[in-house]
Amino acid sequence: MAKKEITKKEDLFVLLDLLDRLGMRYWVDGGWGVDILVGRQNREHRDLDINFDGQFTDILLAALEEIGYYITTDWRPCRMELYHPELGYIDIHPMVIADDGSAKQADLFGGWYKFAADYFTSAVFAGRTIPCISAKAQQIFHSGYELQEKDRFDMQNLNAHLAKGK
Repeated sequence: MAKKEITKKEDLFVLLDLLDRLGMRYWVDGGWGVDILVGRQNREHRDLDINFDGQFTDILLAALEEIGYYITTDWRPCRMELYHPELGYIDIHPMVIADDGSAKQADLFGGWYKFAADYFTSAVFAGRTIPCISAKAQQIFHSGYELQEKDRFDMQNLNAHLAKGK
C-alpha cells in the first residue's frame, strides 16, 4: 500500500498549527512553499519541507512524535524526515538563525549552507499568512541540478506568478 502524501491544505494546516503552537520561527520550503507563494495549490505534494530554528529540534521532534509521526530518515544535524499514516511526510531542516535574519544549515560533509536574510518571507495562502522561502530563494534552490518534472512544474507556476507582478 502506498504511503500517504500531504495532498490537502487541511493536512498542511494541521502541521502549521502545530508549528505555530511551538512558538518557533519556521519557513515552508519546497513544493508547498511555491504553492504558498503563488497563493494556490497547483499539485499534490509528497511531503512538507520545513526550515526552522534549530534550537527547537528536540521540541519539534517530541511534538511530532506525540501526534504519531516517526522518523524515517535521520541525517542530523542536516535534516530529518518523519512519516504519519494520516498526515504524510514532513521533512525538517534545522537552521542556525543569525541576529541579522540570515541563517545557515549544516550539510552532510561538516560544512554549512548559508542563506541571506532575503531568502525568508511570508505569503497569504487560503486566507492565512504563512512564513515561507522567498521566490528568489526558490529559484536559486531549483538550479544547479537536473530538475524533476514536479520541479519544472513548480518553477513554471512561480515564474508565471512573478511575471504577473504579484
